[in-house]
Amino acid sequence: MGDLRDTIQGQVHRLVGFGDGTVDLTRPPGDDGLFGPGSAAWVVHGDFTAMMAGGVAALLLQMLHPGALAGVWDHSSFHRDMLGRLRRTAQFISGTTYGATATAESLIDRVRTIHDRVAGTLPDGTPYSANDPELLTWVHVAEVASFLAAHRRYRDPAYPVAEQDRYLAEYAVVAERLGATAVPKSVAAVDAYLAAIRPRLRADHRTREVARALLRQPPSSRAMAPAQTVLMEGGIDLLPAWAARMHGLDRPAVARPAVRAGMAGIGSVLRWALRDGSARRAAREG
Repeated sequence: MGDLRDTIQGQVHRLVGFGDGTVDLTRPPGDDGLFGPGSAAWVVHGDFTAMMAGGVAALLLQMLHPGALAGVWDHSSFHRDMLGRLRRTAQFISGTTYGATATAESLIDRVRTIHDRVAGTLPDGTPYSANDPELLTWVHVAEVASFLAAHRRYRDPAYPVAEQDRYLAEYAVVAERLGATAVPKSVAAVDAYLAAIRPRLRADHRTREVARALLRQPPSSRAMAPAQTVLMEGGIDLLPAWAARMHGLDRPAVARPAVRAGMAGIGSVLRWALRDGSARRAAREG
């Protein structure tokens, strides 16, 4: 039984690059990082299954913005490595949530440096830049809204609104350090933001191609293939109905119980197997 747990944990670690030296999660004594034990960010980001599904939803939501889509289309190898993008997002979230303050600041500085090179022109001639404060706000909101939806759907359906607001206010710090402005910091503010930005969102052949690259990415291993399929469907199930329609990914209501049952099953197995992950390591050190 121990060998099975080790095998599953090893497969997951390879999927997200945990322990590959990219992100150091050790914290010096007295350094709780940006948030620390007891924070809402530690809670919401603490479950691997929910976060992976939330990450899929976040990427699908982000690419509906022309500027975010152009950044992926023009400046990434998404055809070959869309899972790599998900992996790097997971490492950034893990490091800024559970790492030492210096680790979080280093990751934020690294992303800002990458953003300096991501700029270009949209098909209609409009210039775009990854450093655009409004675009940074969109990318952040798509992430936190998806992570929060995943936590409520797959981990804690009764998660209080006050704690949801606390989470959004906490993690807004990271977005602001990246250069985002007017970051919504409550559930009501996020809902209002999404309603206001919807007329600016688009889906075209490029959106569909990038989405296919994500959803049809070859599995990291044969053993992870079934779980990866469920996680992808779990991410689609988190999308707001309007976003799913824009992607052409709206699923019939009768299919949702099966997806959610699959996510519950995967979650139970992974929580049993993952004895050494970001959240648990942080809790031991805290």
